[in-house]
Amino acid sequence: MKHTILISILLASGMLRSQKTDTTYQAIRISNPISIDGRLSEPVWETVPAITGFYQLNPDEGKPASQKTIVRIAYNNDALYVGARMHDSAPDSIVARLARRDQMANEDFFAFAVDSYHDHRSGFYFALSAGGTMTDGVCYNDDWTDDSWDAVWEGRVSIDGQGWTAEFRIPFSQLRFRRKKHYIWGINFRRDISRRNEQSFLVFTPKGSSGFVSRFPDLAGIEGISPSSNIEILPYVRTKTAYTHPDAQDPFHDRLEYSPDIGGDVKVALSNNLTLDMTVNPDFGQVEVDPAVVNLSDVETFYDEKRPFFIEGSSTYQFGYGGANNYWGFNWSNPQFFYSRRIGSAPRGEWPDNDYSDVPEGVHILGAAKITGKLADQWNVGMLHALTRRETGSFSLDHKTFRADIEPLTYFGLIRTQREINDACQGIGLISTVTARRFHNDALRADFNDNALTFGMDGWTFLDTSRTWVFAGWLGGSHVTGIPERMVELQRNSQHYFQRPDADYVSVDSSAEHLSGIAGRFYLNKQRGNIIVNSAVGFISPGFDVNDLGYFSRADWINAHFGIGYLWTRPGKVFRFADIIGALHQSTDFGGRNLWRGIFLLSEMQFVNYMSCSTSFFYHPETYNQYRTRGGPVTLNDPGFGVEHYFRSDDRQSWVLEFYTYNYHRSRKEWYRSFEMEMEWKPGSNMSIEAGPEIVFNRENAQWVDAFEDPFAAHTFETRYVFAEMKQTEIRANIRLNWTFTPRLSLQIYLQPLISHGDYTRFKELAKPGTYDFNTYSASVTIRSNGEYEIDPDAGGPAGSFAFDNPDFNYKSLRGNAVLRWEYLPGSTLYLVWTLNRWNDQLHEPFSFMHSARKLLETHSDYIFMLKATYWWSL
Repeated sequence: MKHTILISILLASGMLRSQKTDTTYQAIRISNPISIDGRLSEPVWETVPAITGFYQLNPDEGKPASQKTIVRIAYNNDALYVGARMHDSAPDSIVARLARRDQMANEDFFAFAVDSYHDHRSGFYFALSAGGTMTDGVCYNDDWTDDSWDAVWEGRVSIDGQGWTAEFRIPFSQLRFRRKKHYIWGINFRRDISRRNEQSFLVFTPKGSSGFVSRFPDLAGIEGISPSSNIEILPYVRTKTAYTHPDAQDPFHDRLEYSPDIGGDVKVALSNNLTLDMTVNPDFGQVEVDPAVVNLSDVETFYDEKRPFFIEGSSTYQFGYGGANNYWGFNWSNPQFFYSRRIGSAPRGEWPDNDYSDVPEGVHILGAAKITGKLADQWNVGMLHALTRRETGSFSLDHKTFRADIEPLTYFGLIRTQREINDACQGIGLISTVTARRFHNDALRADFNDNALTFGMDGWTFLDTSRTWVFAGWLGGSHVTGIPERMVELQRNSQHYFQRPDADYVSVDSSAEHLSGIAGRFYLNKQRGNIIVNSAVGFISPGFDVNDLGYFSRADWINAHFGIGYLWTRPGKVFRFADIIGALHQSTDFGGRNLWRGIFLLSEMQFVNYMSCSTSFFYHPETYNQYRTRGGPVTLNDPGFGVEHYFRSDDRQSWVLEFYTYNYHRSRKEWYRSFEMEMEWKPGSNMSIEAGPEIVFNRENAQWVDAFEDPFAAHTFETRYVFAEMKQTEIRANIRLNWTFTPRLSLQIYLQPLISHGDYTRFKELAKPGTYDFNTYSASVTIRSNGEYEIDPDAGGPAGSFAFDNPDFNYKSLRGNAVLRWEYLPGSTLYLVWTLNRWNDQLHEPFSFMHSARKLLETHSDYIFMLKATYWWSL
């Protein structure tokens, strides 16, 4: 969903007692083996000291937990063992659902977190639901968690007449810690009772406060163990069959194509604190397909990372987020110095003219390696290196086939370090990325930068001993090099638009061989108490560019905001939680023009019945727009206002409903409305079906069409900037089936239908820079026999006519995949994958949902079937 709800953050703060306890708990060494069956039947469990005394975070903050929980911790030379007895006065009411790993539903579960570095900032967590679902992840920045990390461990549960039990075995090889004679670690536990919506902890963080790992009590008694120096190997074999519908004259593709492959991953403990992960010839065929998107803007579509190698441990490489627990942004898109989708993306070199082509969907990754951990017991460090292959495509033109380079051999490098100082009251970090390309064909140098270097520094400092106020920020720079032809293209692209004729502080340098810039963002955040304050100021200079290995959408941007709000965290007769937030924000370019400003108001609440809702209102006065003409002069933005509404039902029920509406209005001819609903049905303890339909109505008074040079258009810098009124209707949905047969065998099906129709009318051109005035073409529009529009802008005057393709569109798409996943041994997995793709873009049709749906169903499908097996070795 598009909403951002603080209530959900409060609820999910999860593993977060109102102050750090001085109690030290003991782990006991055992000599007899423990069978991980979830029953706690071994006599040794009776000899281990019990840990009790859980307190509620929800629903009754600070009160003892409604049901007793007893935890015991043991260890031997190889592993840490945790046994937990969850007493329950109504064992028949235990909610024991079953879901895929890391997809825990609203159910009874038990989790523990361990700070094995004992740095009071980071750790690892492991959880088991009453149904047996396994979840794990890492803790970082004291308050935050990341479930992308997957360890190899064992866990089982059992339900009986007293409640339920959970048993964990965590190999020390999966944890990271410094070698010592006696170990002191941090430890914490969480138990959820779904029917009461109760979350209880050994130590919790009060609502309106911050700090999770820093509150952990100590765990002592562990000695005589050593950090692991083992090697883990995960080879794979894969076979893939594609069934498609190529043109009969296509010389490259058959209807049925088969391709086997082999590769693998290696994990090596380089030292007590450093781990090396390597992948050779990685395969990502089992990941979920990207959704289809109709993008009418000049901003690149951002896709989330879904490939396991890059997802796991991705929080290590986050930059600019540390110390503070809130980083608001209003019309600010924070540059990402590292965007892993750049590695192995679709080839970006210009293709030669062709009738048919055979081009890989993604650039082949020859190999990649990551190093993560700590240096000198003080610096958190992460390094990543990847090498992608020189790619060539096969093309056919006039029955002649040939090959051409479409991507150069490329090296990507990244280093990220961070250090906490003075018990994490301050922190400092560094990041740097390098992209270097080797060209076998110099023609590609016009499409790619030769080299790119970025560097950044971030940090934070608390301003008081209570850690209520924190100042945080980052500052970075970029430097890219290339031939002048490439640098001209870079200066003129949608991130920079140096060619703007009315911008007197930037211009295109046709002889440039490099482009450099700086950017930064600084925050002041109050993160304790009922009153919250968040303010920030940031800038991105015109020459800044991190898109070789990062992602950003706009340069030449200065942005600031001030926000204040109030939290009600004690449950009342109507609400369990509520907040109200207000903010003022403004954005300018480096020439001082107001590009965006406004007022934002938000109210969120959760009712005593656990339903939640939010409403936001925003108003934007008249400002300038330097992007509408896509490199031309600025225009005006009319004043606008918008309203958002969000509602979610109690997610403990078998039916869960979400509604989201967004309405933005500028004028009678310019508005945007979307209506989205998400339904989840849980017909059984091991199955969920989700469907999220959405409909969008977009009306644009000035939708971009094209620009045409004309010496007679003196009023607009000898260029005619052509627009049209556009009516867009889009219907889409996300449909998922999650069927979990056992904790290690699951099936997931995902489908995304999309119908998007756009109708362009009343073509016009910008009348005067700095305005929102247009000259509409009336009798001067001619439709050619091939469907092109021909326009005589001055209706028989001296100006020449120009033509462009019909911009109307009618896209119909159906994408989906099904993944059967079986973890047949710990760490070893078998995947069976089916992928579907249908696409129909027949133009010049009026919008009709039934007609479009019928066309989509009649369209031929492309299918891919894949079988992949991995096997985990620990040496």
